[in-house]
Amino acid sequence: MSAGANSPGRSAGSDLDLVGEAVGEVLRDRCTPEVVDGAEETGWAAGLWDAVAAGGFPWVSVPERAGGPAVGGSVAEACAVLEQVGRFAAPLPVAETGLLGGWLLDAAGLAVPDGPVTTAAGPVTLRRAANGWVADGRVARVPWARVAARVVLLAEGPDGVAVVAVDPARAGIEPGVNLAGEPRDTVHLDGVAVDEIAAAPDGPDALRRRGALSRVALIAGACGRILELTVAYTNDRHQFGRPVARFQAVAAHLVRLAEQTEAVRVAARVCAANAGAGDDRTPSAFDVAAAKSVASEAAGTVAALAHQATGAMGMTREYELGRLTRRLWSWREEYGGEREWSTRLGASLAADGADALWPTIARGAVA
Repeated sequence: MSAGANSPGRSAGSDLDLVGEAVGEVLRDRCTPEVVDGAEETGWAAGLWDAVAAGGFPWVSVPERAGGPAVGGSVAEACAVLEQVGRFAAPLPVAETGLLGGWLLDAAGLAVPDGPVTTAAGPVTLRRAANGWVADGRVARVPWARVAARVVLLAEGPDGVAVVAVDPARAGIEPGVNLAGEPRDTVHLDGVAVDEIAAAPDGPDALRRRGALSRVALIAGACGRILELTVAYTNDRHQFGRPVARFQAVAAHLVRLAEQTEAVRVAARVCAANAGAGDDRTPSAFDVAAAKSVASEAAGTVAALAHQATGAMGMTREYELGRLTRRLWSWREEYGGEREWSTRLGASLAADGADALWPTIARGAVA
């Protein structure tokens, strides 16, 4: 990922830490194991959402010009919020509400609602009906569609791609979940009336890039917490009169875990920082390809290392680790897995030619 004018320096890093600390304070006492497990059963954590929404955190990065709950801020600040969401395994559509759905609505000049929002990119088509526009299609694995105030979709209309807002109460919602128990519903649209419609300033690829970055940030937060849990466990557990963390093989294990965790954190923060703070704040395809490739690979490695170090304890439902690793396994595939983004990254490097390879690598920045 190339360094840009918006690469985080001392001041920017401090701002991100402050944002992260603020949302962390909200989640620390409220996002309990009981709340997370309850959300897996019911599909929603209303009290937790209310607490996070009261601070405006789901709408960080949505320009204040959008009105409603929008609070402004940068893409990097939104990703700092998502790192904390990942760290606490918070079962909330924070990424979908602001960084994805809020961005789409604002970019299209549509209203941003107060409640949770979710988003997807088709396949949906628009057609005229007697009372206006209606949408047809079937969209699978839509996060939290069952509880969203609006489902924001990219749809194919007569004049090209459009942003449409649909009331999910009018659609058919088929409940589904990912491996972590988070809602990933199928939305059935059969002549469903569209509340709002506008030409899309950006297409599905821009939404996919933002979605991939959101998962990188979530993975970074979860990996950070997994590292803490694993270090604490191996220091507390004793064999032959000393903590198992002091054995050379286990220490090497922990070093590798720390390396993978830091790689994802840097990837998330550099990609988000390079997205900038202007009107066009979608991260570049190259930056996202690099970040998502790193994060998707690290997600599998970190989960494996942590479970190896904690043994049978790590597999119990009572232990925090499982809630985090199930999310890693889910998020690493959403908005494209390692293979897709690695292929795109390789294609980009090959297209620039051999002479550009080292300069591109050397421009990397550390957050």
